[in-house]
Amino acid sequence: MDQFLSLPEESFLKKERDKARKLRSSQWWKRKRSSGICQYCKNFFLPKELTMDHIIPLALGGKSEKFNLVPCCKECNTKKNQLLPWEWEEYMTSIKQ
Repeated sequence: MDQFLSLPEESFLKKERDKARKLRSSQWWKRKRSSGICQYCKNFFLPKELTMDHIIPLALGGKSEKFNLVPCCKECNTKKNQLLPWEWEEYMTSIKQ
């Protein structure tokens, strides 16, 4: 295993999850999901059905900052799991063919 690759500590993950929880109740997040469009599949949903996804997952060092958070449907969020943006893009391209 690469000596430079390490998983985030549990304290980092807890702090970032707490920040995400607070952002989910903010007006910013309510406006962000108000269109009802999933960031990934572009399908329409009721805004309350959209989940918050970290573009760069917390487990891979992403943070709960506005630039790293997007609304997406539960199905896309589950499928994306801990993929990085380019890995997810490759997956989305492969299922459209």
